[in-house]
Amino acid sequence: MTEQQILKAWKHDSRGAMRALYDCYAGCAWTVARRYLADDGDAEDVIQDSFLKVYDHIGRFSYRGEGSLRSWLMSIVVHEAIDLLKRRQRLVFTEQPIETGETADPQPANVPIEALLAMIRRLPAGYRAVFNLYVFEQQSHREIADTLGIKESSSASQFHRARKMLAQMINEYTKTKER
Repeated sequence: MTEQQILKAWKHDSRGAMRALYDCYAGCAWTVARRYLADDGDAEDVIQDSFLKVYDHIGRFSYRGEGSLRSWLMSIVVHEAIDLLKRRQRLVFTEQPIETGETADPQPANVPIEALLAMIRRLPAGYRAVFNLYVFEQQSHREIADTLGIKESSSASQFHRARKMLAQMINEYTKTKER
């Protein structure tokens, strides 16, 4: 079903349209939630809450072409995941300056996507949130700072540390696979 068909069906049978929406996007929502949350149970809670929020607010949604419904849903998943992190895990952000020195960019070309996602999930919650917002949601450090209630410099610092830690994990993975 296309997004336009789902939205049209919503006017006549919201239950069936909700099922169609879930069938189309639950997998994507699961992937997004798991990038932010280390616990699968938390990811399931976020997905459920996100679909309920869509159900409650679909009347306010403005269709802007194919993909806009998916984008809207995924942004809800991101916000729900961050809200849950704030509530349950007390995101900790360091205010220390960024360490100087060369940091190799992660080279994930030969790393399976499942392994990369597992590595991202192993990042500390604060690093993981900033990394995901910057890389996947393409937010600026100013936007991330506003979202998370931190300083812009803290966002940049957390991203730098996350990238460095991820590069180390990728290097370790690559070394073990070469043996």
